[in-house]
Amino acid sequence: MAEAKTSTRKKQRRSVPAGQMHIQATFNNTIITFTDKKGNALAAVSAGACGFRGSKKGTAYAAQVAAEKAAEAAKSLYGLGSVDVFVKGVGLGRDASIRAMSNLDIVVESIKDVTGIPHGGVRPKKARRA
Repeated sequence: MAEAKTSTRKKQRRSVPAGQMHIQATFNNTIITFTDKKGNALAAVSAGACGFRGSKKGTAYAAQVAAEKAAEAAKSLYGLGSVDVFVKGVGLGRDASIRAMSNLDIVVESIKDVTGIPHGGVRPKKARRA
């Protein structure tokens, strides 16, 4: 019986000199994602994936460690040199993760806040009856 040969192509190492850094900073965790200019993910790391557990995941230090780990991966695998930063959320990791970029020689070209703002809101409570 002949073996079926499957042809799997080797993943092409592409160079991405400029990309985007998305930071989602909640009170409980911080998620850092590096993408190319189109938005295709290159590297993603969260504070929880870096070994922080419980309430420590929401700290600024955890966000800094996560940002350094994600940036190191994006820089070594794709040669990332400059990023546009998009920050979403209200957590402690907003500033710390951006500051971590200067230590790794990644140029921050722009910073934009894309936190969702409710317009319309939720349905109000029904009127109290006397």
